[in-house]
Amino acid sequence: MSKRDYYEVLGVPRDADEATLKSAYRKLALKYHPDRNPDDADAEEKFKEAAEAYSVLSDPQKRAAYDRYGHDGLQGGPPAFDPSAFSEFTDIFGFGDLFAEFFGGARRQSRMRRGEDVRYDLEIEFEEALRGKTIDIQAPRAEPCPKCKGTGADPREGMVTCSLCRGRGEILHQQSFLTIRRTCPQCNGRGSVVRKSCVECGGAGEVRRDRKLKITIPPGVDNGTRLRLSGEGQPGVNGGPPGDLYVFLRVRPHPIFERQENDLHCTVPINIAQAALGTEIHLLTFDGLQTIKIPEGTQNGAQFKLRGLGVPFLNGGGRGDLYVHVEVRVPTKLTKEQRRLLEQLKETLPAENEPREKGIFDKVKDYFM
Repeated sequence: MSKRDYYEVLGVPRDADEATLKSAYRKLALKYHPDRNPDDADAEEKFKEAAEAYSVLSDPQKRAAYDRYGHDGLQGGPPAFDPSAFSEFTDIFGFGDLFAEFFGGARRQSRMRRGEDVRYDLEIEFEEALRGKTIDIQAPRAEPCPKCKGTGADPREGMVTCSLCRGRGEILHQQSFLTIRRTCPQCNGRGSVVRKSCVECGGAGEVRRDRKLKITIPPGVDNGTRLRLSGEGQPGVNGGPPGDLYVFLRVRPHPIFERQENDLHCTVPINIAQAALGTEIHLLTFDGLQTIKIPEGTQNGAQFKLRGLGVPFLNGGGRGDLYVHVEVRVPTKLTKEQRRLLEQLKETLPAENEPREKGIFDKVKDYFM
């Protein structure tokens, strides 16, 4: 059976450059690869045909002979498909990760990798969240073992060549006519294994150390606020960059003030005489002592706003407000004198025991319920 023209197989003109040849072969290899076309003899033959054509046209000497004499110009006949010539697909395709994803190829584990991120939970006081603060923490981190220099091996025994991969760090697997490289499972791609583990780190190659770090907490943080310390996480692998340290904040509740977004709220009790006659109350806030005037006739649940005395906005630009809620307390026990005075007051006040007519807002609410 006569062979097709190699340029026709790849679908390129006879003056195609190396980049055009590689691109054409790449498309055909992905389309007809046996792993993507199981039990398809026709696809397998087309894959072999494309590989044979590329192996000739990508070689300047073979291509020159082929261009001049055709298939007869190849000494000893056309080259058979050599799997070893295509075992390192990253050289041909230039996108090894994608090819490995398609066909199961493994990347060398010895490639550098970024270190893992670390979480640190920190509890702070309510006032520290409002004002901000610089705090020292002890953050754990894995560092290379000083005794074995991160190898995990006893310094006297050292490392020995992996017997499974013979130091290559990878194993060749033959699948049909295709050879695929996979990371050696015994040495994880290092090419060597530990003869005797380091007694300091137990063979892990790293030890945990606590490092003292300063953390600047900005004013206005809240529960769940996350602060990132770049490069303070776990060290990278094989020269890779370190990860980051993320500090998650938890704010302890305050016995008096409650936070709602950037506003503060608190409740101040007053007696019925203060509510009826009016008074002044003094409240110690985070900005010092504040005087609040309570007008006469103040009802239970009334609130007073102190502008700008709330929580600072985290990104700047002012503060929230402080809301003071009034709770009018009725005494549960009276002295004889207090009872006598209240009896006199009762005689002078009008009786208001009739049911109150609903206001407009109550009526609208009832209408939609």
